[in-house]
Amino acid sequence: MQSHDTFVIRKTLSLTAGEYVVSVARPDGSEGEPVAYAREKRLSLRGQVTVYTDASRKSVLAAFKGRDHEVGYMYDVRDASGQTFGSFYEDAGASFLRRTWQVRQPGTMKLTGRERSRVVAFVRFVWEFVPYLEYVPFIWPYRFKYTESGKPLMTVTKKLGLHTRYVLEILAPDIDRRLAIAHTLALDALEVD
Repeated sequence: MQSHDTFVIRKTLSLTAGEYVVSVARPDGSEGEPVAYAREKRLSLRGQVTVYTDASRKSVLAAFKGRDHEVGYMYDVRDASGQTFGSFYEDAGASFLRRTWQVRQPGTMKLTGRERSRVVAFVRFVWEFVPYLEYVPFIWPYRFKYTESGKPLMTVTKKLGLHTRYVLEILAPDIDRRLAIAHTLALDALEVD
């Protein structure tokens, strides 16, 4: 998995829980070979998602769960043995109009991810406050760009369409793919569209 740079993450239809399929992207951008499956724990106040190595959901690849942080929640990403290998949190101060996330990979990098389009960010912001629109999903595509010291290292793009689909592009070879995938899943599982 670490050798791949582009992934397609698709939310599948399920009545019981938020479920996702993570595939390697083909050169044309379509879904290729599935490399992971994820399931969101329903009714979890702090957000909890487990990523599995295959569709049987017997072997855990990674999992994240929220814990109290200075402002909101910090999400620790752990491997199958329970060891933390990364974390992320929404930067509440910077997220007033444009959502901003901090992604940490201990010993290597600290990424800042920000919604690229101010217009789309503003429309999403207004969308959340218009009565009854909270029941209508915000399907307009958006894109997050992740940088460290101004250098682009990763992008996440939500695609326009009836099905929820994200394209994760990793531009730095030392970013742990499990952390990048977990954070992309969080953009869907934790965001209120």
